[in-house]
Amino acid sequence: MNPRIESLEKMLGGPRDGALLRFSLGNEYLKAGDPTKAVPCFREATERDPRYSAAWKALGKALTDAGEHTASLAAYEKGVAVAEAHGDIQAAKEMKVFARRLRTALADQASQT
Repeated sequence: MNPRIESLEKMLGGPRDGALLRFSLGNEYLKAGDPTKAVPCFREATERDPRYSAAWKALGKALTDAGEHTASLAAYEKGVAVAEAHGDIQAAKEMKVFARRLRTALADQASQT
């Protein structure tokens, strides 16, 4: 197993367990090519800190990589609202682009069925 992932997992449930730890662990899973393990980490990060716009963006990416496009779109939309409410303009812009791409892909997919 990845030593960075092992190290972060050992901290789960401890005094340093929080949104940042869950976000960091999710990022390590994404780097390792395992979006299905990353998704619950990012979900937990957003539950622990609903204003963490980077976690919303990462959740959207992990869901996209896992093939969960509808859930990814919902995460990006929530992330945009969170980012705009807290002045994180760049994150909001990026998530709007990703959401627009997903909407287009979902519409194309729906029209083919």
